Amino acid sequence: MPKLNANLSMLFTEVDFLDRFDAAAKAGFQGVEYLFPYAFEAQDIAERLKANDLQQVLFNLPAGNWDAGERGIACHPDRQEEFRNGVELAIQYAKTLGCNQCNVLAGIVPEGVSQEQAHATFVENLRYAAPLLKAAGVKCLIEAINTRDIPGFFLNNTAQAVGIIDEVGGDNLFYQYDIYHMQIMEGDLAPTIENNLSSIAHVQLADNPGRHEPGTGEINYSFLFGFLDSIGYDGWIGCEYKPKQSTEAGLGWLKTHNVM
Repeated sequence: MPKLNANLSMLFTEVDFLDRFDAAAKAGFQGVEYLFPYAFEAQDIAERLKANDLQQVLFNLPAGNWDAGERGIACHPDRQEEFRNGVELAIQYAKTLGCNQCNVLAGIVPEGVSQEQAHATFVENLRYAAPLLKAAGVKCLIEAINTRDIPGFFLNNTAQAVGIIDEVGGDNLFYQYDIYHMQIMEGDLAPTIENNLSSIAHVQLADNPGRHEPGTGEINYSFLFGFLDSIGYDGWIGCEYKPKQSTEAGLGWLKTHNVM
């Protein structure tokens, strides 16, 4: 049976952020993830985790001005100092929250920057971040995102992600495989996951189209959950979907798919 965690940036948004930890635990989740913790004091989040016996599974490194449309800065050649400062901040939060995974968002390729420049910058930044995160007991992850939802996003398919992991080298860079994004970009979900299982440290889910909960679209999640068990995937699966109605109304899929 897969270990499911709630993405609090998309679920339980009917309540204030810190109250979402209570709601996630009440719904039966044992772990949580979200985009960023930095708008809150780490100790305040840690207290909510402890009070609800929740594990902090994942959050992202600082990713630029999110509200202005930025989706990461790791491929931006002119912002490497900002990126390095973000690594330090993420480590501070990870230590307080007991989080052992942080995701590095590559970002949208800036105007005037070539794909080659973006690639070189991303690789250099990952070679900086991965060892520092390892020293703090934190896995460094990268995520491919579909270019329909985020046009121009640098990292957008599994082969590219795994190639970068190989190029960066070391033993602390892994792939965060998002089923929704990769269904859009490449399909062939089960064989792709199996063939790259050694690189995958975290999985995220949503159905397609609509990015709603499993059972609302074309992806056969009943099959995928069983398949992940059968190939030995033992990591977390983050529920990163937009509830079709309210979060509570959309939680019925957990029982339907026999996962909670």
